[in-house]
Amino acid sequence: MGAAGEIWRRGVRSAMRGSSSRYFCTEQSSRVKIFDRNLKRKQRDRAAWLMRRPEDSLLDAVAENLLDRLEDCKKTFPTALCMGGSLAAIRRLLNGRGGIEKLIMMDTSHDMVKLCKQTEQSSPNENVETSFVVADEEFLPVKESSLDLVISCLGLHWTNDLPGAMIQSRLALKPDGLFLGAIFGGETLRELRIACTVAQMEREGGISPRLSPLAQVRDAGNLLTRAGFSLPGVDVEEYTVRYNSALELIEHLRTMGETNALLQRGRILTRDTALATAAVYESMFAAEDGTIPATFQVIYMTGWREHSSHQRAKRRGSATVSFNDIQKQFG
Repeated sequence: MGAAGEIWRRGVRSAMRGSSSRYFCTEQSSRVKIFDRNLKRKQRDRAAWLMRRPEDSLLDAVAENLLDRLEDCKKTFPTALCMGGSLAAIRRLLNGRGGIEKLIMMDTSHDMVKLCKQTEQSSPNENVETSFVVADEEFLPVKESSLDLVISCLGLHWTNDLPGAMIQSRLALKPDGLFLGAIFGGETLRELRIACTVAQMEREGGISPRLSPLAQVRDAGNLLTRAGFSLPGVDVEEYTVRYNSALELIEHLRTMGETNALLQRGRILTRDTALATAAVYESMFAAEDGTIPATFQVIYMTGWREHSSHQRAKRRGSATVSFNDIQKQFG
């Protein structure tokens, strides 16, 4: 697959790059490589086949919460890009929100894009022109100031250069364009992390990375500011999903394409350690009915491309009333 990937189109030509259009990427790719992006693409390919089943309640809840933010906006967003993560859930739950007329759906996985295209063909939305693109979030193939809205639902936490990917998203937006993002936070799968650590210490005498590092809540606001977004906003939700066993949890992670993709990942977990992990998980966290909980922390981010209509802080020293006077009046 080439750098631009394969493109299926039904309209939306103006937003995609032509032969003379430039890429929106950082000057160089991130020097620090944490994730194996090729492996993650393969995991997304596998997830596309495993997703041929009823809707996922967790992905639907996150997508619904993210799209709710469009209802708080008075303006409309005619041209939108949805990239990576929960593409199918976003498309299915959009329901006319945001006044979207043209929608670009993008993923690194050819099979995931193919699945979305097949879904569109089986149940088309006559009110939205949809195009499909295979491309990488780290090298966004979109013209500057061509989009009104960028949505990333549970995809950006796998990028090696998260600030760079968010900068590209801002550049792709028109002035007063909106970025909506959702990523898994650092408290995600804390029960599994604990169980895996205990089991590895017991059976192997040491630990190796089995779950990827994730952003903390305090980092999200800094990311938005560093990317140059105006009016940044961050909030957090925690979802608890109950499973019949640890193996069912692992199968769900595979279905979502959320399994380990670290470059420095250790060898495959031995059968003995895997069974010990499941036993520790159940002994430490199982409920009375025998089910086990898994925590998914989701960090929601909103940011706007700067526009003259946005509120701005006054310049330093421009105040006409001192705090001492205010304290005297209301103290």
